[in-house]
Amino acid sequence: MTTNLPPCEVSWFAALCDDDYEQLGVPNADLASSWDHCARIVTTAEGLGFDNILLPSGYGLGIDSVAFAAGVAGRTSTIRLLVAVRCGEMWAPQLARQMATLDQMLDGRLTVNIISSEMPGEKLDGEPRYRRTAETMRVLRSLLNGESVKHHGEFVNLDIDPPRVRTVSGASPLLYFGGLSEPAREVAAREADVYLMWPDTRQRIAELIDDMTQRAARHGRTLRFGYRAHVVVRETEDEARRAADHIVAALDDEVGAAIRARSLDSDSVGVRRQAELRGSSSDDGFVEPHLWTGIGRGRSGCGAAIVGDPSQVLAKLNDYRDMGIDAFILSGYPHLDECERFGRMVLPMLDHGGLPT
Repeated sequence: MTTNLPPCEVSWFAALCDDDYEQLGVPNADLASSWDHCARIVTTAEGLGFDNILLPSGYGLGIDSVAFAAGVAGRTSTIRLLVAVRCGEMWAPQLARQMATLDQMLDGRLTVNIISSEMPGEKLDGEPRYRRTAETMRVLRSLLNGESVKHHGEFVNLDIDPPRVRTVSGASPLLYFGGLSEPAREVAAREADVYLMWPDTRQRIAELIDDMTQRAARHGRTLRFGYRAHVVVRETEDEARRAADHIVAALDDEVGAAIRARSLDSDSVGVRRQAELRGSSSDDGFVEPHLWTGIGRGRSGCGAAIVGDPSQVLAKLNDYRDMGIDAFILSGYPHLDECERFGRMVLPMLDHGGLPT
C-alpha cells in the first residue's frame, strides 16, 4: 500500500467560525474565534510542519477569513494558507486583486477554497447559485492568470483587463472546491483544481472519486482529490474512543440541532448526506472501522472523525491515499490541542509535503 505515491498535502483547520470546544455545545470563552486564538492555531500548525491550513468563512460566525489571512501572513514563513471565499460576496475583479495581493504577502503560499453559499440575507436556489459560482471561478482564474476578460453571463458581466498586481507565480493559485449535489459536481469538474470531500464510507468515497474523474475527463481536465475530516488520536485506541465520547458527553440534542442550523449551507445535499451517514452508524457511532460520526451531532458540515491510536489513524489516511486522495484537511477538538497531538504522533510518519498541481 502507498508505494510509489507522491507526498500528500496535510492541512490543519483554523477555527475562524466559532467552532472550537473542549466539549461540543459547551461554550468556552477561551476558545472563541479571535485574532489571538486563531493566530496561535496557525503558528502552531506551521511549527509542527503542516503543509497548509484552512481559514474557513462564515458571516454570522466568527471572524473574516481574508482579513485574518492578511494579518497572519507576516507571522508565517512556510505554511500555505487555504483562504475560504464565498462567491458573490465580492465582485470578481476586486476579489482577484485581493487574492493576488495576499499571495504577494505570502510569497506565493496562497491557495483558495471557493464556497458556493448563499450570501448573507439572500435566498437563492442551488442551481442558480452554482451557476454564479462557475462564472466567478472562471473569471477569477482568468484574471489571476493575467488574462483580459470578456464575460457576459447570467451573474458576471464585464469587459476588463487583469489587475496590475499579480501573484508571485503569475498564475492563479489552486482553487479548492467541494459539493455533493449534481450542479456542484459539474462546477468542480469544469472549474476546480482540487475536489474536496467530506467523510463517508470507503465504498461511497471510491464511487465519488470515480464519478468526478469521469466528469472532469469529459471536460478535458483532471482533478486532484481532498478529504476533510476530524481526528481524535491518542496513545491507545481505548483512550481515543474515550476522548471521542468526552467531546459529545455534554451535548444536548436540541443544542446540537441549533448548532447545525447556524450554517448558511445547513440544508445542502452534502450536509444531508452527513446526517444519513450518522443515521446508518452503529450504536457507538462508528460507521466503519475508525470512522466515528458522533462528532456530527454538534456541528454542521464535516460530520465524522478518524478515531484511533497513531498507527490506526495513519493506516486510515494511507488507505485514502491509495484510493487517490492526496490532500487532507484535518481538525479536532480543541483545535490547538489536537493539532499538537496529531502533529507529534502522526504527522512525522505520514509522507507529506506535496502540493496538488
